[in-house]
Formats: sequence, C-alpha cells, structure tokens
Amino acid sequence: MYTKDKTKEEILEFINNWGEETFAKTIGIHFIDIDIENETLTATMPVTPNIHQPFGIMHGGASCVLAETMGSSLSNIFIDGSKYFGVGTNINSNHLRSKKDGIVTAVARFIRKGKTMHVSEIEIRDEKDQLINHTTMTNTIINR
Repeated sequence: MYTKDKTKEEILEFINNWGEETFAKTIGIHFIDIDIENETLTATMPVTPNIHQPFGIMHGGASCVLAETMGSSLSNIFIDGSKYFGVGTNINSNHLRSKKDGIVTAVARFIRKGKTMHVSEIEIRDEKDQLINHTTMTNTIINR
C-alpha cells in the first residue's frame, strides 16, 4: 500500500481488512486514524480476559502484538508495496503500567524512515491518556 494516491478512508479500509484471519483481528485491533502528512497511525484494542495473563491484567505479549502490528503497518503503508515490503527485525517493549479492562489506544510514528530501514516508536495509552507501554521497533525494507 502506498499513500500517495489514497485517501485516509481508503487506507483505513485497506488496513482494517488486510488479510482474512490475522492475529490482529483475533485480538480486536482496529485502525482508527492515519495522519498522512505527519506519518502517524492510530489503532485501538479492547482489553478483555482473552488477552490477560494469569493475574488478570493485560499480557505483555498482547502489548507487543499491538505495537508490532502498528510498527509493521506504518512501514508498509508508507512504502511502495508493489516493489518493497517491510518486515520486523527488532522490537524493544517497556511495560510501564498494568491494565485490566477497557480500551487501549496505540499511536505509531517514525523515528527514522530510511530507504532500507525504518525505526518507529509506538505509545500505548489507556482512556485516561496514561502511558501503558512504550515500544521501539525496527523494520527492514526488502525488495519483493
């Protein structure tokens, strides 16, 4: 997907329907906004018992799945998908606050957007705008 000729609505429709049965869909990740000019992507995810760890709070792996989905999607949206695709090669995730229920919102933005490597920052926040998780992710951009 390349944003050059697409509207915000077309991009959101595409990424919310990307693939038939994906991990992102299984845990309820829903893309809600894209800022093409500032190259940011926003999504929500419900915090329900199916993503809890045994102590009744959101599993750190669920935060990582949300963050990696965001970073990978951000990279793939902003490259020419007919020539390249971005694949995750590194993720560093800091779990800063627990979450039992409700909705979290993730925002991804580029720290560096090079020709062969993208580094993104993903912040996951709760309904009170408290930072739940901070992740950095590296994607390698490879030829199709």
